[in-house]
Amino acid sequence: MPDPDCATLRAARLAGKHIRGAECIDTTASEYQPVKYCHQHNLVEPDKAGAEKKYGIRVTLPQGDTFQRLLGEHWERVRWYATEAERDRAFDDMAKRHGYYRKTDTPTQVLQKIIR
Repeated sequence: MPDPDCATLRAARLAGKHIRGAECIDTTASEYQPVKYCHQHNLVEPDKAGAEKKYGIRVTLPQGDTFQRLLGEHWERVRWYATEAERDRAFDDMAKRHGYYRKTDTPTQVLQKIIR
């Protein structure tokens, strides 16, 4: 079966049908809706989404860490925050030993406070 076009998909959707494996994103359609924030685990807070975030935390691995075999030698993640206080709270939370570690586990991430 050939891939249906957007008009066919819209008509099927309006009729209450779904064509499995088919997707159409048409931003001009009247039924187009922006993505809603509906899960608590989302990293984006809607009321803060447009705020300038200049305080950050860089997460890296120490030189020679065995996780570098999985993630790569130059792996890093950066999280940005709107205020220094917000960043510092997150830093303290990331730096403490969480209860889900086994007694023999020792986290080896390197945390660094940064400003852009």
